[in-house]
Amino acid sequence: MQSQIYLIPSVLEESETETIAPYIIDAVKKCQVIFAENERTARRFLKSVCKEIVIDDYEWFTIHKAESEVLHSFRQKIKDGKNVAIISEAGCPGIADPGQILVAAAQEMNATVKPLVGPSSILLALMASGMNGQQFEFVGYLPIDNLERNKAISALENASLKKNSTQIFIETPYRNNQLLENLLKICNPSTRLCIAAELTGPNEFVKTKTI
Repeated sequence: MQSQIYLIPSVLEESETETIAPYIIDAVKKCQVIFAENERTARRFLKSVCKEIVIDDYEWFTIHKAESEVLHSFRQKIKDGKNVAIISEAGCPGIADPGQILVAAAQEMNATVKPLVGPSSILLALMASGMNGQQFEFVGYLPIDNLERNKAISALENASLKKNSTQIFIETPYRNNQLLENLLKICNPSTRLCIAAELTGPNEFVKTKTI
């Protein structure tokens, strides 16, 4: 039997389980093995979306940025013909997520990879921004070092102007205010900035303004 690899989207906000479609739960029920970015979070997520799922019926592996032994175990499950679920910490597996390395291995082994529709903060922010959705780039986290971050901001602004493209990046909450200060100091007054926070949650915030 050929292995099926299901990419299981998870909630962005723990309480917003309605963002997970029923067919995602059906896919989890077809699996025997789960590779999760964070096993504890993934167990809590599955229990919140479906009370009847027996969590301990699954064989669990933690991705740990797909170290060699995890990749070896993943490849072995494919060879054994097992159906595998990959679950990221939040959003969609493989997008700003270590699960991408497992998906690459599945593709190399000619396993069937099934991406499932679910919330992605990156795409939701782009959709609500009013910015160019025809040409955009996701650049992940900006550098932590202040000088390097300032250089990166200038480079992103120049690329946006040159290509008429949207530049998307993410930041951890405790660095948000510092990042915002840098953006306001460095960017041109006419440059548009969209801030999207707590997407899908009760305090969702999306605003696009010029600097």
